[in-house]
Amino acid sequence: MRMSAGDRLLIATTNQGKLREIRELLAGVPLSVVALSPDFEELPAPEETGETFAENARLKARYYADATGLLTVAEDSGLEIDALDGRPGVHSARYPGATYDERFRNLYAELSARGVSGSSARFVCALALAGPEPDMLFEARGVVEGEIAPEPSGAGGFGYDAIFYFPAYGGTLADVSSADKLQVSHRGAAFRQLEAFLRAHVTP
Repeated sequence: MRMSAGDRLLIATTNQGKLREIRELLAGVPLSVVALSPDFEELPAPEETGETFAENARLKARYYADATGLLTVAEDSGLEIDALDGRPGVHSARYPGATYDERFRNLYAELSARGVSGSSARFVCALALAGPEPDMLFEARGVVEGEIAPEPSGAGGFGYDAIFYFPAYGGTLADVSSADKLQVSHRGAAFRQLEAFLRAHVTP
């Protein structure tokens, strides 16, 4: 697929926290970045039936590229906790709890039931880039290793950031600035790979 400067690139997420970070990470790419809202709000979201982050990213990228005819990037990401056998994993966004505070309490209760107060953990992000043709144009994966904090901390970030302790920073990813988070985060790692790919393949 030929990609030219000024072409539209659809970011296939309705999560405003993710959208904000992705826009920042792709700010230097010579494409016109658009979002599902408000341009494609009528499109129902696909069912995420993949068993891995990569499968869900491909599924979403293919679905939205086919539905819109646009170059589309989709990602799937989540938290893997070793003491919980990698859960919540691909079900992170659907883990029980109406709010993240409730999800935190449920995760800590699960850890306590297993006789542990913390655990090694990681955030994982898989992304896929698709166009109108059937093949994926590009895929990438980013991972950041850390630990589950003893208790939630920090007012920044979103999702599970407040319970993800990053030892090099001496705090959670919600304790640090957005710029510091993106320097080490799973999403930052994956989308910097995409940025490099686009810079190399988008023609002026």
